[in-house]
Amino acid sequence: MKTIERLVLDTSAYSHFRKGHPQVLASLTAAVQVFVPVIVLGELEAAFELGSRVAENRRVLAEFLALPYVNVPNVTPATVRHYASVLVSLRAAGTPIPLNEVWIAACTLERHGRILTFDRDYLRVPALDCTVLETP
Repeated sequence: MKTIERLVLDTSAYSHFRKGHPQVLASLTAAVQVFVPVIVLGELEAAFELGSRVAENRRVLAEFLALPYVNVPNVTPATVRHYASVLVSLRAAGTPIPLNEVWIAACTLERHGRILTFDRDYLRVPALDCTVLETP
């Protein structure tokens, strides 16, 4: 697999990473930098709270986030501008997506990254470098 300079994980990609999905693992191996948007962390924390292994899931996530090539980017004024632009363009096209996905797309655009996901909604976002994987 070709090197990926800036890989952004969405919630589905992180979940499949935890399950050992081979394409997610290959993408992570090919990445120079991995970004996990704070919005993804919120979705993961909610899923942890709904599950039965809260402490284990938090520990594994903390270990992943502590890796030297993994970053949690801040939401900045530039992120907000990307969010607004994406939201307005999708609504104008009549193809809205869930708001958390708009935020994650905005984080990806700000970092000139490639999002790794199993969610086809991201394909609606203009100019977003997106790899959509399929579940086996």
